[in-house]
Amino acid sequence: MNKEEFSAISGTIPEEPGIYKYFDEKEVLIYVGKAKHLKKRISSYFLSKLSNQKTEELVKKIRRIEYTIVDNEDDAFFLENNLIKEYLPQYNIRLKDDKSYPYVVIKKERFPRVFFTRKKRNDNSYYFGPFTSIANAKEIIAFIKQYFPLRNCKLNLTEKNINAGKFKVCLEYHLGNCKGPCQGFQSMEEYDQGIHQLTDMLKGNLQPLMNQLKMNLEKQVSELEFEKAAITKDKIVRLQQYKVNSTVVNTKTGKVDVFSILEEGNLAYVNYLAVNDGSVYRTKTITLEKRLEETAAEVLAFAIMQLRQMFNSDADEIIVPFPISIPSQTLKITLPKAGDKKKLLELSQKNVNYFRKAIDQQKMLHLEESTPDLAMQVLVGLQKDLKLQQIPDHIECFDNSHLQGSNTVSAMVCFKNGIPSKKDYRHFNIQTVEGIDDFASMKEAVYRRYKRVLDEQLPIPSLVIIDGGKGQLNAALNSISLLGLNGKITLVGLAKNQEELFFANDQESLVLPWSSESLKLIRRIRDEVHRFGITHHRNRRSNSAIDNQLLDIVGIGESTADELLRHFKSVRKIKSLHLEDLILVVGLKKANLIFNHFHKK
Repeated sequence: MNKEEFSAISGTIPEEPGIYKYFDEKEVLIYVGKAKHLKKRISSYFLSKLSNQKTEELVKKIRRIEYTIVDNEDDAFFLENNLIKEYLPQYNIRLKDDKSYPYVVIKKERFPRVFFTRKKRNDNSYYFGPFTSIANAKEIIAFIKQYFPLRNCKLNLTEKNINAGKFKVCLEYHLGNCKGPCQGFQSMEEYDQGIHQLTDMLKGNLQPLMNQLKMNLEKQVSELEFEKAAITKDKIVRLQQYKVNSTVVNTKTGKVDVFSILEEGNLAYVNYLAVNDGSVYRTKTITLEKRLEETAAEVLAFAIMQLRQMFNSDADEIIVPFPISIPSQTLKITLPKAGDKKKLLELSQKNVNYFRKAIDQQKMLHLEESTPDLAMQVLVGLQKDLKLQQIPDHIECFDNSHLQGSNTVSAMVCFKNGIPSKKDYRHFNIQTVEGIDDFASMKEAVYRRYKRVLDEQLPIPSLVIIDGGKGQLNAALNSISLLGLNGKITLVGLAKNQEELFFANDQESLVLPWSSESLKLIRRIRDEVHRFGITHHRNRRSNSAIDNQLLDIVGIGESTADELLRHFKSVRKIKSLHLEDLILVVGLKKANLIFNHFHKK
């Protein structure tokens, strides 16, 4: 995928955190990456100077790009890791194991301990995470230690041991960090209440704890316990600042499939998230065409069966937005109203909505694939952005091309109703300019184009784009003035680097938003004139190289060289001919000159 091909799809890439997947020409996944800002990260592969040869090889192999948006960078990190483990892409060289990441664990035991660990065991304990760094995990542990008085010892606090008085409180009790359950100073019911509050906090459900703290604060104030009230108020403030950023953190979610649907006319879009232990490890969005009057539930049920079969899913629970009928006795269907599963459903819905939006944006960019309404929407937006008097339904664009001052050509492309009108494309071999002079070349091309338009009474474009700065724009305006077309054609210059737009006599340029549909259309027109001009220029350079070999022969002019090439097709063929063959085409004198030139000892 080159820069031009990437520019054609760049407008559809979201500006949100997520993961991106690169596929090669055989549809093999060759790379998975994560990004805080998908558009900037993916663009850096194609629009920036690459740092090493391996990355250059990767970019050359990319034929298709997929992406999945998530709620934050941490989710992207773990989704990327899961996908790398699942598919082992060629260019993801360094793989990391989830077991090396820290978790916060609530230990499954009497008077549970809370601590961070790198080892996730299958012991029915409650694990939260994994976290992207030890610092994040330790910060949470420090917060818990300060505001939740829980034990951190490893004593076996059975009822028998406590009643037997085997233990004595330690320094943590005297510092106020523990309430002494080891010596029976705190009941298991009170301790478990703190554990429940902590679990809610780690899952992001802060409201029950906030409500309890506010009640405690009111009570302490009413009883004039101002020192305790100050501590409680500090807890409330800290909790308000605290957020569990990751949507997918609850490892108790288990193995589930999540589906959401978006309908539009006879089309439906279904997103699938495969989740295991709270982490998304596979995503897919598909488009379905309804042939009859199927309901949303029927379409979703059909899509679920197809997707589960496609990915060999063995999850025994699916999460969906509304009731559906699935022919299975063992499959559990969940319609969540709140909590972690609701967050997963919202994430799936977010992805299907963006998938649909991206389709519209791509259609706007390639207007020949869009509906007339979408095409007109873009053109009306362009009229508004450029403050034009009429909708620019006929646009022409000019660009110059040359190589070290030779073979200067100018190209013109035409777009009607936002769609390329290739029969109206033109190229101009510059005749009046020697050396490199972009301004004079542009003046000649524009003059010749619109002189012919006037002579043949062809339609006059509503907008003409000059690919270049103020110099090229002024040169084009000079030609327009000579032809008496002032006020009949709107000309705008497009700076090559900054993508600034210049109007005649304006002191400042117009800079459209980078992601605006108007600028995307202008970019596409500019890229098309580049392609058309460069293709013609390469052909002309090639022909010139052939011609020059014949024109190097003293006594052979352009007409003779053209006649020989028309008859024998190539210089290589001419070199191999006998003298008699040449005489039949150009006569004895010229044949001798050519034959002797190519057969000199």
